[in-house]
Amino acid sequence: MSSVTACLPAERRCGTHSFAGIERPRLSVDRGIVEQLNEQFGGRSPFGNLATRPILERAVAGERLSNEDALRLLESADLTSLGIAANAITMRLHPEPFRTFNIDRNVNYTNVCSAVCDFCAFFRRPKSPEGYVLPKEEIFQKIAETVALGGDQILMQGGMNPELRIEWYEDLLRSLKERFPQVNLHAFSPPEIYALAKLEKLPIKTVLQRLKDAGLGSLPGGGGEILVDRVRKEITRGKVLSDDWIDVCRQWHELGGRSSATMMFGHVETLAERIEHLDRIRQLQDETGGVSAFICWTFQPENTDMAHIQPAGAFEYLKTQAVARLYLDNVRNIQSSWVTQGEKVGQMALLFGANDMGSLMIEENVVASAGTVYHLSLETIKRCIREVGFIPRQRNVFYEYIDDANQAEVSNESGRVPLPMLSL
Repeated sequence: MSSVTACLPAERRCGTHSFAGIERPRLSVDRGIVEQLNEQFGGRSPFGNLATRPILERAVAGERLSNEDALRLLESADLTSLGIAANAITMRLHPEPFRTFNIDRNVNYTNVCSAVCDFCAFFRRPKSPEGYVLPKEEIFQKIAETVALGGDQILMQGGMNPELRIEWYEDLLRSLKERFPQVNLHAFSPPEIYALAKLEKLPIKTVLQRLKDAGLGSLPGGGGEILVDRVRKEITRGKVLSDDWIDVCRQWHELGGRSSATMMFGHVETLAERIEHLDRIRQLQDETGGVSAFICWTFQPENTDMAHIQPAGAFEYLKTQAVARLYLDNVRNIQSSWVTQGEKVGQMALLFGANDMGSLMIEENVVASAGTVYHLSLETIKRCIREVGFIPRQRNVFYEYIDDANQAEVSNESGRVPLPMLSL
């Protein structure tokens, strides 16, 4: 347990810090859960598809699914059964009456990128007249606005800009921590770290340690797309491949750091390759325990070089997230992606394996560049959580509550709505 978590009372901990060599979250096997579930559905199994029923029952009981199991679930069209099973597992991991959100801002400090990604409408090539690097004063202003709205974190990502050396990043981090010591700097995805290490001809761990010493607080799991080299080579050039993406996260975890993990799907990957991606994340978590949360979303094709691809819809999104919850038995938190799915589907995700509504997202530029623009107010996010039967709580990047539990319950004016499986 980290020193940050240890100093919090138990009621303020909504997640578990699990670094290398320390406790890793994992469901224990409890076959009685399946019987409880059947009783709640009138003595009958809620899993209608006979072909997938044994798999779902094993998953709900806490058994680890194989890749073949997960692929059969992804191939299934029984969305209802997948949702019931995923929700049952979420209730086992998070039996508390709360579902969480956070307040942060996505600061894209540069759009200049040496990689060419067919799926990206945001980046500009080096020397492009449309390229930019935000001045520090503008970043300061964005953070000050975020803090004024109750935010405690900045998600800072950009392109792989070959003009920015490691000293630039260190100076930026130190300047931000000096002005905003209370703000966590959730910054620089694995592709950015890998590119910077190559540019500086330094070991990855050296780069990570220097950034950590300068104020880097946690690592966003962006740029993962699909962690299968066939897919990565087809949709991008000049960007980190799968093993090295994983290795950046691994080395950050070895330094005691935490990261998220992501998946962008619904483009050129096969269903089996989605499972291969999840398998890489699960193996990493088995090894290090450093993944705090998993977030998946559908590829947004508009304004990209892949605009000819038919976008995946809500059915595919909810199905894939549910399977991720069933498969990733060692990742405690799953985050909804209302930013790409919109309010209603983002809310539904809380019944398909997610325990977190994600961020208020004061600013977002990358997905917006692809033509998908959803905006939710803080009150809307809280309402979405209440409407599915939970009390909204604000958390930080480590999934620790940072608000007052008593005040959260008092403000839950409508009370909790009874839902199936709340007793699991």
